Amino acid sequence: MESISVNKFRDNIKSLVEQVVTDHLPLKVTRRSGDDFIVISADDWEREQETLHVLQNSDLMKQIAASSATHTKNSGYKPSDREMNEITGL
Repeated sequence: MESISVNKFRDNIKSLVEQVVTDHLPLKVTRRSGDDFIVISADDWEREQETLHVLQNSDLMKQIAASSATHTKNSGYKPSDREMNEITGL
């Protein structure tokens, strides 16, 4: 993660925010006195929140682990061609 002083951030806020949004890379802003902070795009923040929700949901994590195990063993549910076409929209 790139790091920049609060003074440089303030002087270049428009281009730095555009860079954060376009490149989807957070930016750490450091301050001499006080806590540092992170600038992140709203889309990236929402994705992070969704990921945290999944990781904190033990039932969902168990389902993911079980699905991964059946996939590895090639023993999971296999949809028909019609179901696959419906899923993929073809």
